[in-house]
Amino acid sequence: VVVILKLPYPPSVNTYWRRSRNATYISKKGQQFKQAVAEYVADNKVPKFGDAEIEVIIVIRPRSTNYMDIDNCAKAVLDSCQDAGVFDDDNQVWKLTIERGTPVKGGECVVIITNREVVSDDK
Repeated sequence: VVVILKLPYPPSVNTYWRRSRNATYISKKGQQFKQAVAEYVADNKVPKFGDAEIEVIIVIRPRSTNYMDIDNCAKAVLDSCQDAGVFDDDNQVWKLTIERGTPVKGGECVVIITNREVVSDDK
């Protein structure tokens, strides 16, 4: 199974979490992204992986050619896909690849999820 998701540009980990005196919580930007992912998954009847071992490729298409820290977006993407039911838990991810794509107005994120390709360690 290969699933391709075309999602909005994710919030960075710097804007995904917020802290108050006694708690850490997901920011408004983070909540909006999670909601957008959940709606995309439902609207497009995205197949579910359940508890299968998976591989994930995240292609971040930034808003511009300006500096960006490519690994800052992975947490929001994985958590949102998990919460939307695409897979049960992000500990199922055996291989994670993050790529920088060509910039696009407004930015976007393409996520490709496949079942894990098992390669024997025995040679």
